[in-house]
Amino acid sequence: MLPLTVETLCLEAAQFSAFESQHSEPSLYGVTDGKAVGTYLEQKFKTYLTQNYEFILGSSASGIDFPGLLVDMKVTSIRQPQSSCPFKSARQKIYGLGYSLIIFVYDKVDNSLNSSAKLNILHTVYVSANRTADFQMTRGIRDI
Repeated sequence: MLPLTVETLCLEAAQFSAFESQHSEPSLYGVTDGKAVGTYLEQKFKTYLTQNYEFILGSSASGIDFPGLLVDMKVTSIRQPQSSCPFKSARQKIYGLGYSLIIFVYDKVDNSLNSSAKLNILHTVYVSANRTADFQMTRGIRDI
């Protein structure tokens, strides 16, 4: 087993996205809850990584999916982007979250012929910790 690095995480995320975009999933057919889709993809990606890499798995308590790398995973639909705010304080909005993000943007398509769904992962984006501050607030402060 190899240790997981941020660079490897990004490479594997791109490969996983290409693979997952070809996969039909019956358990997601008819599902409209973005949180359920996100949970499905997060668990599947972590399982995918554990086949070849050693890393510390995050928990709901820690709030970060890959705490050893200081990277959190977010999954959002292209049709209805995530609107929840990850900031827990004004300090995070100005200076950033203190950790990086890996974001999977998908378009879910249901196939009624075989009662399955396909998650076409359109974008897999890595956002470094120093770029996670709130853009509008930071820009407003700079303008002042």
